[in-house]
Amino acid sequence: MKVCEIFTSIQGESSYAGLPCTFVRLTGCNLQCSYCDTQYAYDEGVDMTISEIVEQVLSAGTHLVEITGGEPLMQKETVALAKQLSSTGNRVLIETNGSLDISCLKHIPLVTVIMDIKTPSSGMSGNNDYANIARLTRDDEVKFVIGSREDYTWAVKIIRQYEMDSICKVLMSPTETSIAPAALVKWILDDGLNVRLNIQLHKYIFGPDLRGV
Repeated sequence: MKVCEIFTSIQGESSYAGLPCTFVRLTGCNLQCSYCDTQYAYDEGVDMTISEIVEQVLSAGTHLVEITGGEPLMQKETVALAKQLSSTGNRVLIETNGSLDISCLKHIPLVTVIMDIKTPSSGMSGNNDYANIARLTRDDEVKFVIGSREDYTWAVKIIRQYEMDSICKVLMSPTETSIAPAALVKWILDDGLNVRLNIQLHKYIFGPDLRGV
């Protein structure tokens, strides 16, 4: 597999935020979002076997692992990696951009899918695979990155159309520079949404540009 980086930190996002977590960032992505903060993962990385990855992850001693990217589902070996990691008793989070079929992940114990639904300001909303919504379970999470009031209005429409908060956990994340978290909180409260505000906790702790955290 082509691996961009492996590191241990706290989980900065999702309902698992704040927990110690080991991250496996895979190389390659099929999208180029306007707000992407991991462009180095497009092509930077080294070749590793699944056994080498699992050995390094287990040596970190955490009970939570995230496979991310880039887009991890671009590498067909990701399913085997997730199975190996979950077989050791780890909870495995797989962060995916929502453009590729997630069915391959749905029968692996201890796997949680964290799936983006790309909003218009990403420039990639035309790539959303809405069939994935029916593949989600209560253990999974959906994330909307909100870069404008228009993004928010669009996301609310999708949430209500698919009754998403009855399917899985729903996260809303303000972009780093475009939306003040307080503004997004007000919109969520005004509309009575059953969603979780998703702040990138690691950036508040370590700063916005530090890698490996």
